[in-house]
Parts: sequence; structure tokens; C-alpha cells
Amino acid sequence: MLESKLNLLKEILGSYYKSGATEFLFHCPQCDHHKRKLSINIEKNVFKCWVCDWSGKNIYRIVRSYGTLSNRFEWKKHFSQVEIENFSEKLFGKEDSLGADNHIELPKEFISLANKNLPPTSLYPLNYLNSRGINKADIIKWKLGYCSSGDYDGRIIVPSFGPSGKVNYFVARSFTNDWKKYLNPPVTKNIIFNHLYTDFDEDIVVVEGIFDAFVAGPNAVPLLGSTLRENHALFQEIVKNDTPIYIALDPDAGKKEMQIINMLLKYDIEVYKVDVTSHIDVGEMTRETFLQKKHQAKLVTSSSHLLRTIQSL
Repeated sequence: MLESKLNLLKEILGSYYKSGATEFLFHCPQCDHHKRKLSINIEKNVFKCWVCDWSGKNIYRIVRSYGTLSNRFEWKKHFSQVEIENFSEKLFGKEDSLGADNHIELPKEFISLANKNLPPTSLYPLNYLNSRGINKADIIKWKLGYCSSGDYDGRIIVPSFGPSGKVNYFVARSFTNDWKKYLNPPVTKNIIFNHLYTDFDEDIVVVEGIFDAFVAGPNAVPLLGSTLRENHALFQEIVKNDTPIYIALDPDAGKKEMQIINMLLKYDIEVYKVDVTSHIDVGEMTRETFLQKKHQAKLVTSSSHLLRTIQSL
């Protein structure tokens, strides 16, 4: 297995030389230093560049960032670790290992907007969605619907599906200028919104609300607020999968965003900060604008995060 891993890393990073029984030195793709200063320990599954300090606790991070789709497929096929039994319990503690997966019902008055034949009452929610830049493809992808009677009358319904494929939550947003914009179900928010469709092997964009997620792309997860704690199912899944995170919270949530970044860095998660200060929130952007902002996102290091924290005081 050692030789197979080395051959795959050589295909991605180029030639290497041995430095110890399980440690090998490659050229670093981050800083592109002319000497081989990227130390990779195959046995411990860690890496560190002695020039730019790029490091990680999972070699797959290198494969994911710099390898081809074929490289990534081969690595996962042959070298993926068996999931540790009771991982969350061992890492975070038994009491905090919630991993909630609610099973709830959509409102009985729910009408799917993905249907071909829609009633006349659908005109108002469709007009509202159109005004927010939501098109037919979005409606189908997000399984959007609405209610024209009952407790959720006059609200767009955005269902969330848990890993089992069942509805685990839904967002109910008014399209009639109700004073209370959101009226959500009385169940825990400690779920991963649309867990079923979230790929933790790819980078994830973390945003605040559901309309932010519409703009941010296919692998965006709304927090349904501006807080993320260590005992949250989303945080635990990120740590378990060593998932790269692009964080794009509203400008007025700066302190909470810094707290989240600090937690992610503590667990050696790769974090990128998306600058959204030019808008009220991500939901106010066009998709093209957000994509450009994402491409311009800066990798957050412990030192840069500390400097930003000091400057905010």
C-alpha cells in the first residue's frame, strides 16, 4: 500500500526522495519552492511544508486539492480509512454527539411548485420567487412548495432531507409581507440542512439563510442562523470528513463568524473567508457575483485569523 500511495502522490506532485522510514519529501504545490520541502508521512497520514507551513492531518487533502478526478477516485477507492466506530462520541463526547435526524411531516396543505399543473394560487409564490432570482430549475432542485391555507398560509416551504431521505426540517418564508418573515417547525435545528444532497468530500459553502444557499451553489449549507457549535451535527460531519469550508456569513455577524473560524482552525479544517461586505447578505448577490467572490476567497491561517481578531477589537 505504501508504494501505491507513493506512486499516486508522485503522479500529482512529481518526484520525491526518502527521509526516514515513512517520510518523503516532495515539491510543495502551495508555495512552489524550488527545493523539496513538503514532508509527507505516509504512516501517520500527515504533511507539512517547511517553507510555507502548509500542513494537514489527512494526505487526501493534497489529492483533493491538486489531483485529477481520476486521482481522487483511485485514492478513495483503495486507501479510504474505515470509519471509526462511534467517531463523534469519541471525538466530542457522548452527551454532545447529537447527530440529530428529525423525521417530520410537511404541512398537510403543502403544494409542490415542481408540479406541471399548478392551481391559480401558485401565481403569488412564483412571482415572489422570481423576484428573488429563483428559477424553475431551482424550484425542482430544492423541491420548493407553498401553502395557501393552514398554519403556514402565505409561505414558501423549503424542505430539508436527512441522510435517510426523509424530511428532517423545513423553512417557511412569507411571500405576503407578513410581519413574521419565518415560521419554522418547533423541532431542533441541530440538523444538516439537505444532508442527503451534501457532498462532504467536496468544499462546502456555509451561509446563514436558505436564500443565501440558493445563490451560493449546489454544495451550500445554511446554518438557519449565524451560530455553529462543536456539538452541532454539521460541525461534527465537517471534522469527520476533513471538509474544506468557505464561510460566507452576513457582514453584521462578524464576531460569530470569527468564533466559527476559530473552532474550525482548532480542528485543522481548511477554511476560506468569502468577502461579502459589498452586500447586505449573500442572498442579495447574483450567482455570478458570489462565484467571483468565492474564487477570490482567502485561505485563513491561525496567524491571519489572530491578526483579524486583534484588528476587530
